[in-house]
Amino acid sequence: MNHVTAGEYWNGNAEAWSKLARAGYDVYRDHLNTPAFLTMLPPVAGLHGIDLGCGEGYNTRLLAQRGAAMTAIDIAPIFIRLAQTEETRAALGITYREASAVALPFADGAFAFATAFMSLHDIPETEQALAEAFRVLEPRGFLQFSILHPCFNPPHRRNCRDEDDNVHAVEVGDYFVDARGHVDEWIFGAAPAAMRARLPKFKVPRFHRPISEWLNLLIAAGFVLEQVGEPCPSAETVRAHPMLQDARVAAYFLHIRVRKPA
Repeated sequence: MNHVTAGEYWNGNAEAWSKLARAGYDVYRDHLNTPAFLTMLPPVAGLHGIDLGCGEGYNTRLLAQRGAAMTAIDIAPIFIRLAQTEETRAALGITYREASAVALPFADGAFAFATAFMSLHDIPETEQALAEAFRVLEPRGFLQFSILHPCFNPPHRRNCRDEDDNVHAVEVGDYFVDARGHVDEWIFGAAPAAMRARLPKFKVPRFHRPISEWLNLLIAAGFVLEQVGEPCPSAETVRAHPMLQDARVAAYFLHIRVRKPA
């Protein structure tokens, strides 16, 4: 499977994904992953940034609201159409383009920073995507991205629950198994059952890599590691959104910021 085939899967997911996410059912994104990502993000006001794999534009809009001049790309045309429709409705000055992260249609050094919210692990040609991100960054520019945590979301994961149905441990396996291209099928569990029954399940290709491979790919691309995060919800957040309780047992997500040397 290559980035084109993976993009076709995501184009097929785009309508249902956007409908559910915009209705507030992407609980892990809205109340854990994105808030932690933005807390870790350096100031971006006045900087020109690129969002790689922007989807329907949710996170791109948050960056623009922080004062960044944003360009965003996604390989799925339906996602770009939905993002552009929202930009037309409430303009933030974002430029959306249909493009692949493995062949960015921008000049060398065009951006001060790049973000990739939960998108790089959806691209089989990760090495090319990182090389392209490095190329389009100006010297001292940074890339910050989030992925499923390789240690706690390998091909096999099972939540172990106690008598009160709380997760007390996570069973993981097949960490070193090359399962790239395996397609998972699922849908947001927070969505009402009636809505889940009406909409097709997402078909999501997996491209799991051990954490050492991720770090070595970043080093090979020329980046310098700057900061790492493993989001954990507060007790207050879990009280407000109980389904996030399992993210206090083991990290769902891994955040990494790297910088292009001067």
